[in-house]
Amino acid sequence: MISLTVTAVVFGVVFLAELPDKTALAGLVLGTRYRASYVFAGVAAAFALHVALAVAAGSVLTLLPQQIVQALTGVLFLGAAAVLLLRKGEDEEEVRKPENQSFWKVSGAGFMLILVAEFGDLTQIMTANLAARYDDPLSVGLGAVLALWAVAGLGIVGGKALMKKVPLRLITQVAALVMLALGVWSLWEAVTG
Repeated sequence: MISLTVTAVVFGVVFLAELPDKTALAGLVLGTRYRASYVFAGVAAAFALHVALAVAAGSVLTLLPQQIVQALTGVLFLGAAAVLLLRKGEDEEEVRKPENQSFWKVSGAGFMLILVAEFGDLTQIMTANLAARYDDPLSVGLGAVLALWAVAGLGIVGGKALMKKVPLRLITQVAALVMLALGVWSLWEAVTG
C-alpha cells in the first residue's frame, strides 16, 4: 500500500533539492534544441532507473566513490560545452523541425546525460536515505520519481519558452559557459575531494 504522506514528504524534499541542480539546466538546454516529448522520455527513463537503484540500495549509495562520479560528470559537462561551442551555427527553424530528430537519438541523449550526471547525486543519496528511514520503498520511489520528473518537465518547457524570446545562439553560448563552469567545478571537487 502506498502512503500518500510519505510520498508527499519525499516529493517535497526531492523537488526542492533538485530544482537548483544541474538537471534543470540539462533539461533546459536539451529542451531548446530538441522535441520536448523526446527529451522528456529519455530523461524520465533515466530518473526512474536512478530512483529504482536508490530505493533498492537504501543508504548503501552513500558509500559510492564520489571522486570517480565527480570526475566523470566533469568530463561529461566539459564535452557537452565543447560540442555546443564548436557546433556550426544552426537555423532556429531547423532545430525546431521534429523530422530532423529521431526519437531514439534524442531520448537516448537525454537518458545518457541524466544517467551519468545524476549518478551518486545528492537527490539519489537523499532518496536512498529516505527509503532506509521510512522502510516504504513504493511510497519513497513514487514521491522521488514524480519530483524528478516535475523538475525535468519544468526545465524542458522553460527551454522551449525561452527559445521563443531569446536567440538560440545566445542560449547555446550561455548554456555552454554554464556547462563549462559545472565541468570545471566537478573536476575540482574530484581532485580536491
